[in-house]
Amino acid sequence: MGPLPRTVELFYDVLSPYSWLGFEILCRYRNVWNIHLQLRPSLIAGIMKDSGNKAPALLPRKAQYLTSDIKLLGQHIQVPLRFPKDFFSVILEKGSLSAMRFLTAVNMEHPEMLEKASRELWMRVWSRDEDITDPQSILAAAEKAGMSTQQARGLLEKTSTPQVKNKLKETTEAACKYGAFGLPVTVAHLDGQTHMLFGSDRMELLAYLLGEKWMGPVPPAVSAKL
Repeated sequence: MGPLPRTVELFYDVLSPYSWLGFEILCRYRNVWNIHLQLRPSLIAGIMKDSGNKAPALLPRKAQYLTSDIKLLGQHIQVPLRFPKDFFSVILEKGSLSAMRFLTAVNMEHPEMLEKASRELWMRVWSRDEDITDPQSILAAAEKAGMSTQQARGLLEKTSTPQVKNKLKETTEAACKYGAFGLPVTVAHLDGQTHMLFGSDRMELLAYLLGEKWMGPVPPAVSAKL
């Protein structure tokens, strides 16, 4: 019997394109490395507010850099990232509260569906420039992820319950306690210690901490097709 898998938590929000990159890399490595990956839907707006951080897109030079950076990273990591046409409306006005409450409900009721449901919401907002705030948009993503209409509607109804609202708040607060100031945040639990890593570009460092081999963002044995 080999060593037990190490727990790795990924705190993410579908409003964050860098979260999508980190999410796909970790999902590819979850069966390559000896890890137990826990996906933790969080609210980036709450983390930004708690830490006093500001969206990088609010600074013109950073916003200009983000456009080219995300395009190149998407190509490199093989994730179909495309900037929404009305970026500021999508990110700063509409936000992701409804989507992240829905994913929280999914995680509570059907955790086996969380990976696919998260990916479909990212595909909508960060690949096809589609809405993720309207209930019908969330239902469409859920059904594309493999849920029945009845199942998806039931989960959507639960997004207004105190249990789901409190769970999202608790997960967001947990990220803040680890020191988060943005997303994605990866937390590795090793030998009684926790290591918080910020960003999608810290996976090689995560491999070092885990004592695992880093084989790039697309390990050879894994299909990257989305």
